[in-house]
Amino acid sequence: MDPTEERRHSKRQNDYINMLVFVADSEYGIPRRCPGGGRIIDEVRLKDDYDTLPGKRFFTYKNYEADGFHYRQPWVLGVQEEIERLTKRVEEAEQVMLGTSNLSKQIETLEEQVKILSEQVDYLTVQVATLEKVKECRSRVGVNVLEVTSCCR
Repeated sequence: MDPTEERRHSKRQNDYINMLVFVADSEYGIPRRCPGGGRIIDEVRLKDDYDTLPGKRFFTYKNYEADGFHYRQPWVLGVQEEIERLTKRVEEAEQVMLGTSNLSKQIETLEEQVKILSEQVDYLTVQVATLEKVKECRSRVGVNVLEVTSCCR
């Protein structure tokens, strides 16, 4: 076989395999559209002589062919997968809601801490001002403690 023809052939095979993988991966939950873009119908199997599950329902591509590229998914599996997906979303939403309430509590405690720290900063500012006055008085009068106390009054 010609090398260029062989490359084309292997590329077509890879495309075909990739398409099969894409179709298999997309068959979770209730299908909306076929990978080819076609419409999905709700099919009910009629009672056959050898059918063990008469009236079984399927999600089926409108022009279904058993070539691996089209959907024919049992209705029960599709609905079950969709319920599992929705349950997971509800659990995630519940976690977000719990996280929001926890964050609200954390915000309240942080606001209380900010208030306490602001009061401490005010107190320390007053102390610094007092110490600066004492330092100023000491520099004017000297190191004598009695003179410092009389100066600052």
